[in-house]
Amino acid sequence: MSISHDQMKIQLLPHSRHQGAISNHYVLADITPALIVQYRDELASGTTYRHTQRTPATVVRYMAALSHAFSIAVTEWQWIDDSPVRKVKKPSEPRGRVRYLDDDERARFLQACKESTHEWLYLCVILALSTGMRHGELMGLKWQDVNPKDGFLILHETKNGERRRVPLSGHGLELLRAHAKVRRIGSQLVFPSDRNPQKPIDLRWHFEKAIEAAEIEDFKWHDLRHCTASYLAMNGASLAEIAEILGHKTLAMVKRYAHLSDGHVSNVVASMNAKIFGGV
Repeated sequence: MSISHDQMKIQLLPHSRHQGAISNHYVLADITPALIVQYRDELASGTTYRHTQRTPATVVRYMAALSHAFSIAVTEWQWIDDSPVRKVKKPSEPRGRVRYLDDDERARFLQACKESTHEWLYLCVILALSTGMRHGELMGLKWQDVNPKDGFLILHETKNGERRRVPLSGHGLELLRAHAKVRRIGSQLVFPSDRNPQKPIDLRWHFEKAIEAAEIEDFKWHDLRHCTASYLAMNGASLAEIAEILGHKTLAMVKRYAHLSDGHVSNVVASMNAKIFGGV
């Protein structure tokens, strides 16, 4: 999508790598909600460069970019009076995935990690479960951002672009303190690769082997993050607390875990009622 200031035209165009992309240019005044609906539907029915069906989430992101461009044209440049995107309904996105390990699965999986041929797999999985860090955040950790003495990590490169302080305690902290005693010379990374110390290790093969050995189905590395959030919810953490720990700016991303804290919420309501109506 591109906007030309001098010609006041807009190009409704998804990334050129997408097959079947539409590349017509329009004068801003000619872009109507109906036209955007047409492009929205064509995007939704199209395929990606990998020849897979384009997801509603992808269409929503394109529409968000287009909406932002029109908002600037309205509020800052005053080229038009209103945004036509505002009148177009976005595709409904499926509810976020919630896949976490139950107690039995977790025990089998952690045992398989301990028995892995890679000595760091168990530590990395424990840290991921303990903190909810994304794979890239964990693998990008540098020693100057780790404080094993006081029990916290500092993440500078996060998905939302904001620095995040991650508390660490218990088993994960103990393992990290032990790991800190045998740092790799010539690398700032906490988990450097043997082949190239300036790059992090790649545990994907070892992770998949541990999943296979534990006989666990439909589980990916990112689901460790879902485990953290789910365990927090089941242990009484509020959605706001979960969002802060995982580094989400809003509660929208953590609402998928709300049902796991129903028992906690019920207890809070029962406690409130007992206090205010107990003497009635």
